[in-house]
Amino acid sequence: MAEVKSGDTVRIHYVGTLTDGRQFDSSQGREPLEFVVGSGQIITGLDKALPGMTEGDKKTVNVPADEAYGQMDPNARQSVPRDQIPADIPLEVGRQLQVQTQEGRTIAVQVIDVSDEAVVLDANHPLAGQDLVFAIELVSIN
Repeated sequence: MAEVKSGDTVRIHYVGTLTDGRQFDSSQGREPLEFVVGSGQIITGLDKALPGMTEGDKKTVNVPADEAYGQMDPNARQSVPRDQIPADIPLEVGRQLQVQTQEGRTIAVQVIDVSDEAVVLDANHPLAGQDLVFAIELVSIN
């Protein structure tokens, strides 16, 4: 039976949880996730776990933060004067927003603090700094 190697297109089902067991993502009820192994399309720690697997194999993979979404970067947080944010944008802690950088790129940010004077926005990935656990099943190798 064929084993996964770098460059193979694979399809997997997965359940992603935090180390405390809280689920953050899953392919259950959807098509399997398809990607090219070793291409950087998925997080490094999960990508590295696939070579050697065969169709139908299941495993649990522990992925440290450095091989997932990285550590929290304090420089990815920015305080913005409240009057620079349009009044029609709801500003509650936890709200996800899209902002445009000075270079014209659109990035996702999360509101982490709101005061009368300023709003603190965080551009870190929501799972930054978290060790992750994936239960995976290799559905196919193409």
